[in-house]
Amino acid sequence: MKRIGLFFGSFNPIHIGHLAIANYFVSFTDLHQVWFVVSPQNPLKEKQSLLADYHRLQLVDIAIGDSPLFRSSKIEFELPKPSYTIHTLSYLSEKYPEYEFVLLLGADNLQSFHKWKNYTVILENYELMVYPRPGYEVNSTSFQGKIQVIQAPLMEISSSFIRQAIGEGKDVRFFMPKAVADYIDEMNFYKNH
Repeated sequence: MKRIGLFFGSFNPIHIGHLAIANYFVSFTDLHQVWFVVSPQNPLKEKQSLLADYHRLQLVDIAIGDSPLFRSSKIEFELPKPSYTIHTLSYLSEKYPEYEFVLLLGADNLQSFHKWKNYTVILENYELMVYPRPGYEVNSTSFQGKIQVIQAPLMEISSSFIRQAIGEGKDVRFFMPKAVADYIDEMNFYKNH
């Protein structure tokens, strides 16, 4: 059975940090593929700095190209809002019974994991692979479930840093794949901060 890592995010925009972490999971664990699950508008995030769902999905598609290791997913665009991870996991497991899905999580998200809807159901049915984030302790012992801490390299690049830098007219083209940087520039994304 193929093991698929689900990497959820707004990817606003996707950058080399996201790609490096996904690459690490495919190359250094037993995962066969990583799916970038692009999350729709989160009611808790500022809308003005968030590109439309379609544009963020487009940037992910540009970034991953035709790599057989990666796949983009717009599944959460089609599910009821707000998006709950448990609903997405249940839907994907039903739609793709031939795959075993693993939730990829940053250490920052693990700290608030107990606040997620039906988090105990997630832990009972899905494995979590946790990667380090700067400034966050990884304490997987506070949960009952299959949680694996992955010693991926620390990535200090953030999408908010990139958006702010573009808004200030800085050159950040090497923080993302060239085609992504070109598309952002061509579409004038993030320039009016």
